[in-house]
Amino acid sequence: MSRRSKREYIEAVFLRYRHASREKKKVILDEFCETLGCHRKHAIRVLRGFKRFTAPKPKKRGRCPVYRNKEILEPLKRIWRAANLPCSKRLKAILPLWLPAYSQSFGPLSPQVIKALRSISPATIDRVFQPVRRTYKKHGRATTKPGTLLRRQIPIKTDQWDEKRPGFLEADTVAHCGESLSGMFAYTIDFVDVATGWTEQRAVWGKGETGVLDEVHDVEEALPFPLLGFDCDNGSEFLNHHLLRHFTDKKVAFTRSRAYHKDDNAHIEQKNWTHVRQWLGYDRLDDPRVVPLLNDLYRNEWRIFHNFFCPSVKLLAKERVGSKTIKRHDTPKTPYQRLMESPDIPQATKRRLSAQLQGLNPFELRKAMERKLHKIFQLPITRTSMITISHPRPAPEGPYLG
Repeated sequence: MSRRSKREYIEAVFLRYRHASREKKKVILDEFCETLGCHRKHAIRVLRGFKRFTAPKPKKRGRCPVYRNKEILEPLKRIWRAANLPCSKRLKAILPLWLPAYSQSFGPLSPQVIKALRSISPATIDRVFQPVRRTYKKHGRATTKPGTLLRRQIPIKTDQWDEKRPGFLEADTVAHCGESLSGMFAYTIDFVDVATGWTEQRAVWGKGETGVLDEVHDVEEALPFPLLGFDCDNGSEFLNHHLLRHFTDKKVAFTRSRAYHKDDNAHIEQKNWTHVRQWLGYDRLDDPRVVPLLNDLYRNEWRIFHNFFCPSVKLLAKERVGSKTIKRHDTPKTPYQRLMESPDIPQATKRRLSAQLQGLNPFELRKAMERKLHKIFQLPITRTSMITISHPRPAPEGPYLG
């Protein structure tokens, strides 16, 4: 009997043997041993271990996957976490800025890994991080109550998206109130330059007009360009005689958005999430000691990290086609890069910023930021259970190190 015939016979007997009772299996084994001339124990092992023919799976077409290699995925994920989970297009722009510092912090990378990271596409990054991104959600709480004070004296501005000159700021406050707006707690005042995306943050205790004005003074001195315009929402912390007098004396254009139209301040609303909520969450910061700690962080590592190493996209044009608005954005760039490309920035300022960049390491900045955040969250804090925190609280060692 040929090998093929034996296999066909075994397959036919196997089906009968598998569904037979104990008595019938004895008869089948006797028949099997007599036909093939084998030992009874051998026949039992053959029939128990026989596997029927299954069609082989078709071979996957295309080239072998490159980015499933741990040597490539590990530095990619570390940079992604250290940059606070940017989108794929922004991460693509971040990689050339962060790779030189990666070798200083975690050891050198091979030329093949560096080449693969520099050539990875945003679509591939989305595929790699698709299972992880689903766990991050956004939730918010509005604290602005529009009033009537000075609203007629401050003009409305809604079309500042195409501003080309640095110096026109949008501002907003982020309340660290937890689940209740009662009592006193800390606020973060968020500032962003429309043209370059340069951001500044300052912390204040409550929404007092004098405290907000002091921080506006501090931000003006820290900006690498003169303040030309100031746009805000209708909160009482901005629409008051102190700020109106201050900007009138300095001949700074003071404008506001429409009530209940957050899209008028789209630039700062986006920064409220990426530059404040993603890091500090929604806990209630009702200890006055948190304000100097936050300002120490905001005035040092925070502003350097976000302005020199975190790119963003800028809207270039938008066109209304039927019921849809088609928008076109530029490639992601950091605020520092946009300042260097601006013809309105003096060369002395550009040289000073370039010299400052030479000694910076984004991974070391991230570690210093997390140490200060850890110190902040060691204070008595009312934890928020109702609202889901989208970004896990950073530990002193950093979530991206693991």
